[in-house]
Amino acid sequence: MTAVDRIFAAVFPPPNEASIPTPVATPVLGSAGFEGSTEAQPVIDWDLKDIAAEQIQWERAWHTATAFLSLPNEQLPPINDRNDLNRLHGKWWKKCTPDIVAALRYVVSPDSQGARLRRDQKQHNLAQWYFEEAGLRHFVQYVRPQILQLFEEQDAKYSVGNLVVYLERAHTVYLHNLKEYVYPLCPNGGEEENKWITSNLSGLLTYSLPQRKINHELSEFFRIHAEAILDIRSNGNNAEQKKIPSVRRLVTRLQDVGMGGSRLQKILAKVMSGILSTYIRQTYAGQWESHLNVTAKLRYWVENRFARYIVEMLAPLNTGIRPQSRSETEITLLDVEKWQEIAINQLGHLRTEELFNVIVEWENDSKGAMEDLKRYVMTTAARTHLTNSFCDALNRRLLQPGAATTEILQVYISIIRAFSLLDPKGVLLDRVGRPIRRYLRDRDDTVVIVVSSLLADVENTSIKTDTLPELAAEMQNSTNIGAQENDDADLDFDDMEWMPDPVDAGPDYKKSKHLDVIGSLISLFETKDIFVKEFQKVLGERLLKQGQEFDKEIRVLELLKLRFGEASLQACEVMLRDVLDSRRVDFVIRKDQNLAMAGKQYPEPELHSRILSHLFWPSLHSEDFSLPPEISILQNRYAAGFETLKQSRKLTWLNALGQVTVQLDLEDRTVTESVQTWQASVIYAFQGEESGNARPAMKTVTELMSSLSMSESFVRNALTFWVGKLVLRPSSSLPDTYHVLEILPQSALHPSSSSSGMQSNLLTAAAAADAATSAPAAAIRSEEDIAQEKMEVFWQFVVGMLTNQGAMPLTRIVMMLKVVVPGGFPFGNEELKSFLEGRVREGKLEVVGGQYKIRM
Repeated sequence: MTAVDRIFAAVFPPPNEASIPTPVATPVLGSAGFEGSTEAQPVIDWDLKDIAAEQIQWERAWHTATAFLSLPNEQLPPINDRNDLNRLHGKWWKKCTPDIVAALRYVVSPDSQGARLRRDQKQHNLAQWYFEEAGLRHFVQYVRPQILQLFEEQDAKYSVGNLVVYLERAHTVYLHNLKEYVYPLCPNGGEEENKWITSNLSGLLTYSLPQRKINHELSEFFRIHAEAILDIRSNGNNAEQKKIPSVRRLVTRLQDVGMGGSRLQKILAKVMSGILSTYIRQTYAGQWESHLNVTAKLRYWVENRFARYIVEMLAPLNTGIRPQSRSETEITLLDVEKWQEIAINQLGHLRTEELFNVIVEWENDSKGAMEDLKRYVMTTAARTHLTNSFCDALNRRLLQPGAATTEILQVYISIIRAFSLLDPKGVLLDRVGRPIRRYLRDRDDTVVIVVSSLLADVENTSIKTDTLPELAAEMQNSTNIGAQENDDADLDFDDMEWMPDPVDAGPDYKKSKHLDVIGSLISLFETKDIFVKEFQKVLGERLLKQGQEFDKEIRVLELLKLRFGEASLQACEVMLRDVLDSRRVDFVIRKDQNLAMAGKQYPEPELHSRILSHLFWPSLHSEDFSLPPEISILQNRYAAGFETLKQSRKLTWLNALGQVTVQLDLEDRTVTESVQTWQASVIYAFQGEESGNARPAMKTVTELMSSLSMSESFVRNALTFWVGKLVLRPSSSLPDTYHVLEILPQSALHPSSSSSGMQSNLLTAAAAADAATSAPAAAIRSEEDIAQEKMEVFWQFVVGMLTNQGAMPLTRIVMMLKVVVPGGFPFGNEELKSFLEGRVREGKLEVVGGQYKIRM
């Protein structure tokens, strides 16, 4: 035998030497996803005739079994009652004969020879074949299109129920023959085969149907029924409780058709989370009153309604699962407590969104909202979320140029009170207060409003002013006041009540021991001198314009002395003492000079004065003008009496600060008004000169300025005031000319609906508005007035420098002013630039190439 023949014979032995190979005994590892026996099979010695006979028998049995289990190529019939089930026999549920049983046994029974030989061959696995026949072919080809069409035509209320009907119909038809004829022939009654088939059908549903659409429809279905059952949108209709069994049956049916388990749990969890949020927002939004006890009510609802509903829904999911896995879906008391905490957090999120409105409505009993937030801000994340959200709301809704300073201060006061209740340690107040404090510090009128509010009238709050009367009430009721705390208070080692700063406090956090509203507002300013200086100005205004009672001013001053110390408020104390001492001095002088009105046949005008120590008072208005002769005589007598009483001291009259009560006797009426001194001097100038003439007195603005030595602004202010009081009337033919209105026109006394009467009414209303706008001038000069006066002095230096040395840039002008002005130039480049631009507009200067020069 050649080498080639030997090689060929080694691969293909000759027929007389060939023998039938004995099947190798191998462990059965199982097929199609379910377990099989791992025991070795016995070695079987067959000849070729036996193999051929067995193969024929297998193919006949396989053909018979698959023909019996095959499904018709048509859609599933409806199944509504037992009659519909009976109609399935024949086409869908075929009659099983003994031959079919024998064939099924030979294919699936572990005792049959054919099943043992083909245990590891998937193409001969009847369960695998049936899944491909029923699921991959019939379900995808006939059932899936019906389900897709179902979701396109119906809403969630009906499509979910119909979906379950279709799936139940498929499971009933697909699994009937298996349960009746195949599973009994399998080991353990076909438990493993049934599990494998069911699992694969569930997987088929997951990947062949639109899961996002199905999940959405299921979510909507459970949401609608949960809202109705839990009385969220049904207005307390208890009849909705009857829907619980029907929804529970639907959960059971979903579990039976393979759409339950963890997938349905996730859907229910998402739905119930939304239900909880919806209930909280719909029930407790805007409910901020402290007596409502929202937190306790919410805990009760979660425990007795919400948790019980979840138990009802999850109970069907516990059926058919192993005991070790059942604990994952069982509800315990710990779960209920967790849901209650989730509800408290949801309520905290709602209160955080409403916090700005809660602060604004603080005076209307919204403390209950802060009590709800107390249980929410227990973690660092919650505290950070609250402060960030509230600061954003402040910047968006309050800290805007259009907001009045009084409104911002009012909100800040409410913030102090609310956050002191929420967090007594002051960490949250320190965080949310920084942006509003920084914004208030940049506003020029903040200190004015704060100081004026401390002296506001608490009892008369009906008059709308730019003050906060509650600050005055807070000042009067202050108990925890004391001197300003030392910066080294943290080094007080004798403080036995010392506590460390909270862990979430900022690096520059400092908690005041006596934190109150007044202290917080005073600390807005960088130094106490700003507050004290403004308080001195406001106090001076009130002392010069009020009557004889200053109890409120005395009390406020004493309380502020406890906060700032006596040295800081010494000037204010001297001012108050001046006014109080003026009573005694005024009484003595009037008595010595016989200025009292009692007993006189023709009483003189009554003159009183307040004697001020000008070194301790702020800068006062000192404009001078001519007074009526009678008043000038009284002033001279009064000054002589003062010089007699206070030797080596002399009075300087500040006429612009006086107040006069005048009585005007006109032909048809008498007018009594309390006015400023210049207003009285102007109206006095209209009397007496033309008494013999029937024509009323008439004056021009120029004549009044000349005769009274009064500035034009004062003259026009007085004329506008008396026109508003219907005492004077401007001339219709002569400009800047006014005459006395001795008799009021009938249209002013008896308004009519005629066109002339309506026009007269409009003129009268305009005159009254003019009188209101001509308010009394401030007694204390403002910083702008003082700066303008000083700048007028420096203007002479600027004129001299530009005349002698020619054009100069701004920087050089400032540098030279600092050198030549005695005491130095107190203004910066921007202030001088603004002043010089005003002179440019007036035509006194011109700018050429960035240099200022005198306009020729």
